[in-house]
Amino acid sequence: MSRSNSASGGLSRARIGWLRWFSGLGALLLLLAHATQRVELQPLSALERYLYDQRLAWAAPNETDPRIVVVDIDDRALLEHGRWPWRRGLLAELVTRCFEQEGAVLLGLDLVLAEADTSSGLAALERLANGPLRDNPAFVSQLQTLRPTLDEDGLLAQALTRHPVVLGFYLADAAANNTRSAALPAPLFDTGAPGLSSLLALPDWRGHGGNLAQLQAAAGQAGFLNAIADSDGLTRSSLLLARQDEAVFASLPLRLAQIALNISATLPRFAPDGRLLGLQLDGAKRGSRWIASDGQSRVLLPFRRLSADFKHYSAADLLSDRLPADALRGRIVLLGSSAPGLLDQRATPLAPLYPGVAVQATVLAGLLDGNLAHEPAYAPALQALQLLLIAGALLLALPRLSLTAGSLLVLALLLATLGLNLFAWQTWREAWPLAGPLSLLLALFGLHLLLAHLGERGARRRLTRLFGHYVPAALVAEMSQRPEQYSMASRNAELTVMFADVRGFTGISEGMPPQELAELMNEYFSVMAQIIGAHRGTVDKYIGDAVMAFWGAPLDDPDHARHAVQAATAMQGCLAALNRRFNARGWPALRISIGINTGQVVVGDLGSYERRAYTVLGDAVNLAARLQALCAEREADILIGERTYAAIPNLQATPLGEQFLRGRAAPLQVFQV
Repeated sequence: MSRSNSASGGLSRARIGWLRWFSGLGALLLLLAHATQRVELQPLSALERYLYDQRLAWAAPNETDPRIVVVDIDDRALLEHGRWPWRRGLLAELVTRCFEQEGAVLLGLDLVLAEADTSSGLAALERLANGPLRDNPAFVSQLQTLRPTLDEDGLLAQALTRHPVVLGFYLADAAANNTRSAALPAPLFDTGAPGLSSLLALPDWRGHGGNLAQLQAAAGQAGFLNAIADSDGLTRSSLLLARQDEAVFASLPLRLAQIALNISATLPRFAPDGRLLGLQLDGAKRGSRWIASDGQSRVLLPFRRLSADFKHYSAADLLSDRLPADALRGRIVLLGSSAPGLLDQRATPLAPLYPGVAVQATVLAGLLDGNLAHEPAYAPALQALQLLLIAGALLLALPRLSLTAGSLLVLALLLATLGLNLFAWQTWREAWPLAGPLSLLLALFGLHLLLAHLGERGARRRLTRLFGHYVPAALVAEMSQRPEQYSMASRNAELTVMFADVRGFTGISEGMPPQELAELMNEYFSVMAQIIGAHRGTVDKYIGDAVMAFWGAPLDDPDHARHAVQAATAMQGCLAALNRRFNARGWPALRISIGINTGQVVVGDLGSYERRAYTVLGDAVNLAARLQALCAEREADILIGERTYAAIPNLQATPLGEQFLRGRAAPLQVFQV
């Protein structure tokens, strides 16, 4: 019988357990495959990026960095000084003003100056001087006089020679462009040098766009400008190093930081397996510092809030002497462009349009502070460990905990995961993965709630099927709040048992047609069963014209004796109204005898292998039946045993003294209600 109950009453506890482990381990294995980069779950990667952006925004500083200033070739500068590219003489004037008039200490150009400037017409004049007008001494002499002022590239080269300026260049992926144009600076490292062969693991950028050789020679220093965008188009990270063939170059921010910090040596550090761990910067100005990165030299950008990242001034104001006093003095200046037409805009987690030059400034600020974050190499293993701990804790603990305790456990794990993640970010500047652990937490808790709901619904169905024929729906609903406490298994218990019999039923049945007799008894039994159920009783069975019921099982009822007596008086009380309905239909009036007794019984699923029922057995049951039979002899409506009487303080009942009941040798104290 129990097997059929499980099959038809919903999910059994065993099936729920198997489903919990199968689903939970399936989710764990899928997330482990993602964590260890065996597969990529795109929604989880998108969630990881979103959580990273929220953490970045939460931790972003809200004060302006005073060390770095951005001079912007913006729309106003283009309006005042003409479209881009500007003549090199104007750039030379801008460079000179930065240092000699405004007092800047270092200048980085977020620009690539790859082609010669022919805007002055010097090349055409020289062709004339070497051609048709070579025999014109006046022309040749005048050209010699004007050449220094007409050599735009020479003017800029002179300015670059006199001042500390770092140029910019870009590298190109071979898949997109392997063209190599103009000149590159001397590399930072050569992978052929002893101990540096591991740098060959860096991506190889096959193409480049450098600077005019004359300008590169004049400046001496240059760094690449490449920005790295994630798959969603947002820029969250930057490379410190990039390789072309055996040459390894530094980024523009790294070159600026080396000069600003007076770095005497830059040393890459490697893990035992050859993976790059970061750069050691040794210098005299601020001592040594460690810049951790991932194996590709990638660092995460420490964005500031857009409203207060760096001071931005228009190049038009610099060239026209409109800058505030000491705006550039003692500061590092980055020259770039935010003009939309020059296409140097980036999308970042904090701003949909962010000037590329400000991205370079952000990396530089992180290098100066030594607080660039990175994703550690052990991130996959860390995430796998978190997933295993969370899965183990929840799969083992949740089935054993109440809903409240389970919710508190999940909340504690959630807060611990978030707290450790934020601690690693703030203290060690490490970006730990978060989407996988949070997803597993929520998935396992959601699975637990779903299975608890299915188990509860199945338990309610089983209770309804098991006890619905004996106990009214209201009591079944009450039992379903704690379904694990109820079963059909046999047990010993103290209960109160009732037998209610129709007096003179033989005569009544002889005087009525069978169909009408059936209708009468069905209506009578329905009314009596409703009263028994309303008083928390369980209908055991109908024995001919008799009703057998008991109180105290399956639903515990400490006051079972009182409720049985109250049900009996209500049954007797309803007979008058019931008999009036019967008389209106020409049926005889009924009179019932009720016997009630309290005592130890066996209650549970009893019977043969073929047919079983939820019932009670025991001497107390027999005594209740004998008391019902005694009612006819004593012309009583309700008789109760001495234990029932003792269980109900202040009960209004008449003692009938000791009575000998059929089948018992010893007398029993009997009371009439």
